[in-house]
Amino acid sequence: MGYTASANSQTLQEKWFVVDAENQILGRLASDIAYVLRGKHTPQYTPHVNMKTHVVVVNAEKVRLTSDKMKTKTYHRHTGWPGGHRSMTAEQLNARKPGELVRMAVQGMIPKNRLGRATMTRLRIFPGPDHTHQAQKPEQLPVRTAAAK
Repeated sequence: MGYTASANSQTLQEKWFVVDAENQILGRLASDIAYVLRGKHTPQYTPHVNMKTHVVVVNAEKVRLTSDKMKTKTYHRHTGWPGGHRSMTAEQLNARKPGELVRMAVQGMIPKNRLGRATMTRLRIFPGPDHTHQAQKPEQLPVRTAAAK
């Protein structure tokens, strides 16, 4: 009988990826990022292990939504106080916090547990084209691109 080796922190190497979000569709981009953050792109993928993959997203403020969702899609939150329901459109959220659309979309695709919270700490989002992780020598992350309109 064969033995299936389980990945652990001693056998894994940290891997860094960079992705340019300019003109990328938000959902497709987020699913590709979540897939790599979980480590599912590697043959050693182990569901209960931090796979030590980091993703740096640049130009996050230039991400696209299909149709007219930038104006119609609403994001809701609650302050915790009575009557504290707040909502804003994707356009308003992107103007107020560039990159928050990407963070929220990826977070929705990651498990809601301790490992998921640890996974989200390995996502770095920058609104502009520059990032502070050149020393890690990140590779370009291949993402599915939509046909330009």
